[in-house]
Amino acid sequence: MATLLHRLGALSARHRRPVLALWALLLTALAALAVGLPQQAAPQTSFSIPGTQASEGLEVLEREFAAGASNATATVVLQAPAGQTLTAPANAAAVQELLADLRGIEGVAAVSDPLTAPTARLSADQRVAAATVTFTTGAGDVAAATTDAFTAATGHDLRAADGTVRVEVTSDLADTGSGGHASEAIGVAVAFVVLVLTYGSLVAAGANLLTALVGVGVGVVGITVLGKLVPLSATTPALASMLGLAVGIDYALFVFARTRTELRAGADVQQAVAKATGTAGTAVVFAGATVVIALLGLAVVDISFLTQMGVAAAATVAVAVLVALTAVPALLAAMGRRVLPRRERHLDAAGLRAAAAAGTGTGTGTGSARGAERRGLLARWAHGVTRHPVLALLGAVLVVGAVAVPVASMRTALPSAENGDPATSARQAYDLLVEGFGEGSQSTLLLVVEGADAGAVAAAAASVAADVQGLDDVVALAPAVPSADGTAQLITVVPASGPTDEATTDLVHEIRALTAGTPGADVLVTGQTALSIDVNQALADALPVYIAVIVVLALALLVMLFRSIAVPVLATVGFLLSLGAALGSVVAIYQWGWLADLFAVAQPGPLLSFMPVLVVGILFGLAMDYQMFLVSAIHEAHAKGRS
Repeated sequence: MATLLHRLGALSARHRRPVLALWALLLTALAALAVGLPQQAAPQTSFSIPGTQASEGLEVLEREFAAGASNATATVVLQAPAGQTLTAPANAAAVQELLADLRGIEGVAAVSDPLTAPTARLSADQRVAAATVTFTTGAGDVAAATTDAFTAATGHDLRAADGTVRVEVTSDLADTGSGGHASEAIGVAVAFVVLVLTYGSLVAAGANLLTALVGVGVGVVGITVLGKLVPLSATTPALASMLGLAVGIDYALFVFARTRTELRAGADVQQAVAKATGTAGTAVVFAGATVVIALLGLAVVDISFLTQMGVAAAATVAVAVLVALTAVPALLAAMGRRVLPRRERHLDAAGLRAAAAAGTGTGTGTGSARGAERRGLLARWAHGVTRHPVLALLGAVLVVGAVAVPVASMRTALPSAENGDPATSARQAYDLLVEGFGEGSQSTLLLVVEGADAGAVAAAAASVAADVQGLDDVVALAPAVPSADGTAQLITVVPASGPTDEATTDLVHEIRALTAGTPGADVLVTGQTALSIDVNQALADALPVYIAVIVVLALALLVMLFRSIAVPVLATVGFLLSLGAALGSVVAIYQWGWLADLFAVAQPGPLLSFMPVLVVGILFGLAMDYQMFLVSAIHEAHAKGRS
């Protein structure tokens, strides 16, 4: 492979203008398609895990109780002034005026009246009420004008004759704010500063970043074009852009650094570029392959949007590898000696070798001069570690192991207002609902009783209701609601505990065990709370399988590259230690609240359900990348006769 890549690097360097023009043309063509191609497929705004009881129950709800089941909704929560009730004439008039305004918004299908039967939803002390707003379309399809009008109507408290009625809102509408891509912009800026410090050259730093951005641009714009032709989740480009930029910078940096090393060793520009592509490029190919394996392995989890994210990110990483093997050598050939710091560009080969031997060079990578090796900070660190390997190993394991301890208490959940920022209206609406109606009002469970015979289903529903009513954590049970043909009945269960409480999870399992094998009907426990519980369980079950799949495949790849068992095993153990430390630190900060102010954690709580799976995919790829880069350099130095 090194020979083939050497030839590819030499070819790209000789024909640098056509190579760079081809990449520019590809990026331009994809951008034109992304802008000009009409949208032919609607983005996916929901997800499901096939085979879970909650997902099956939601399908039955959609089929048998279809009215508004898939439409976007919002809950407007109202609170009377201190010492008053919402049913007082002045307050009731203000509430009715708001409801009328909401009904007049284009795109709103219905607005319930929380003060009047049959849609009344008023707390026992009559101080808190909740109105449900149903829109005419799904959450991802609500027009921006509708969202803006709704926000304007509910974005302020209501003035009444004797005080102010508080208004808070929780909804599944898309945020129309201008969040933008500030985090990505900050990341690019920081990366540029790091590259400038690494290279000592603005030109080299800018060129390295440019090639990474080209790879990310081709990948993400390509995903955008595909999303116009087939349904893709709106989250699909997120992982591709983040990981594509990271590996794009890494891969280009490795080739850049090796080229500088070869130039300092006396090679001319063409030779340096070709040799860097053959040596560093080999590590880039295998490193990219491990990242692609990790990302494609997300398909094991069997969640469509995670699979899409993994495939899209894998394709972007593959593009980054191609850029590193073609566009980077072409750009390096075009730059010539400008890849070196300014003070070294005009030295002849003997001068460069002398400067490197004196330790004044700033090169990195295999082949750096011995003077730089002796004097560099990383060199001193490496010599210290290799002189005391057992002590270094034990120290590293103890430190990383200590950071990993919190992972034992990791809890996950789907996003909800319960864990939102206390300063937001959604979280305040949640708190008001809990205050007025209890925690269980926000964790209701839906029992779907379905069968072929309406009579048998009705009898089964009555039996199920009686059994469930007697469970300890159940505080209320709504009467069963039949479907149009009577072959399905819907029972709403109100627990005493909140959405993420262990007691609620136990209740779901208890109901399922209690109703399994009900004569004459199938009983499904569903609803948002049950869906979150099932998602957590499915991801927890899939995570060990996912880790095993990617580790086994990567081990095989590393054995092929290094012809060693010890090196791949060491890489795997290092990854597992890193994974424990990564998840442990996240639990300590975002779940326990340690250093919450420093990391701007407004509300510590359970981690996002999908976070551990994504961390495994990203961390595995990057950990193997750095292992590959380091060990391949050691491997090459040893092949040249070093101890």
